[in-house]
Amino acid sequence: MLISPAYAQASGGGGGFDMVSLLPLVLIFVVFYFLLIRPQQKKAKVHRQMIGAVSRGDSIVTGGGIIGKVTKVLDDNRIQVEISDGVKVQIARATIADVISRGYGSNDEGGKKNKNKSNSDSDDS
Repeated sequence: MLISPAYAQASGGGGGFDMVSLLPLVLIFVVFYFLLIRPQQKKAKVHRQMIGAVSRGDSIVTGGGIIGKVTKVLDDNRIQVEISDGVKVQIARATIADVISRGYGSNDEGGKKNKNKSNSDSDDS
């Protein structure tokens, strides 16, 4: 016969479990944890604290982009927000995206009045 029979080659390594083969997988998980998972958890914690600290007089931005001032905290899940003069709506606390300013002392109208006053003072001199 001109064709020789082909035999399976014997395994050289024993086929056991190799810890070195798991090292890249572990390294990828560690990198994902420190670059993606951990910062996202910190950001979520800060956002939960910010939403929990919302009180009357705070200027907020909702998830839909509506800017208003908190007029009343109804309960743990709902607040009343004035979005225009005399227009008050109830929103869920979870829809708050950001707190622009805290309390009545730092509202935008007060800043505009002071700016106008300083402009009128500079016109007199």
